[in-house]
Amino acid sequence: MLSWMAWTWPTALLFISLFTAIGILIVIEIRHPGGDERKGVLGLVTTRGDRLFITLLGSAYINLAWLGLFGMPLWFALAISIAWGVFCFWKV
Repeated sequence: MLSWMAWTWPTALLFISLFTAIGILIVIEIRHPGGDERKGVLGLVTTRGDRLFITLLGSAYINLAWLGLFGMPLWFALAISIAWGVFCFWKV
C-alpha cells in the first residue's frame, strides 16, 4: 500500500522523533503556558517552538553540509547536530 515511499527504519525513526518532540512541547505548554519566551545570544526573542524549529533547521543544514564535504557515514554530523540542539535550547 505504501510501497511508493521508501519507508525504512531510519525514515520511521525520523518521523517518530519529530512527532515525539512536538508531543513533548504540547505537554510542556499545557503544564507551563506562555512558551517560555527569552532573548538569547542571537538577539532573538524565542519560544520553545522557535528553538525546536531552529534546532531542526540547523541540524538539516549540518547534515547536508557534512554529506557535501565528507560523505558517509553521518555519525559525527549527528553528534554535531545534537550539540547544536543542546546549544539552541540552552542559549538561543
